[in-house]
Amino acid sequence: MSTIYLTTVIKSDIHKVFDLARDIDLHQKSTSKTNEKAVAGRTSGLIELNETVTWRAKHLGFYQTHQSKITEMEKPYQFIDVMLKGRFKSFKHQHVFKTEGKNTVMTDILEFESPYGIIGKIFNKIFLKNYMKNFLLERNKLIKVMAEK
Repeated sequence: MSTIYLTTVIKSDIHKVFDLARDIDLHQKSTSKTNEKAVAGRTSGLIELNETVTWRAKHLGFYQTHQSKITEMEKPYQFIDVMLKGRFKSFKHQHVFKTEGKNTVMTDILEFESPYGIIGKIFNKIFLKNYMKNFLLERNKLIKVMAEK
């Protein structure tokens, strides 16, 4: 299992940051490099507790689908999405928010595991973990820009 921890400090209100982090349309803008689109479930606006979204994107040269469900939500402090269907053996993304002074600290905790046993573990270490980290950094960069407007 691989785990990625990212912390982003944003000069904005916690409610605004929380909503931007669960905005399907903003996510699609942040993933323009992979042409990621919401194709089923919640396909625009703010995703809510118990809703699903199915993403279709081109990763590593192949079109793939990934269906997630919001399994926990405590507005505006945290929400969790887990993979229901997709290429990963397991995938859980915790989004945590807290106020520090006039800033919001947004923390991502992404836990994932590739299939294919030892080959998947090697692939995680040499490539996939860094790929996923950069994917989140792009998303967080846009959330920060939009929140600080």
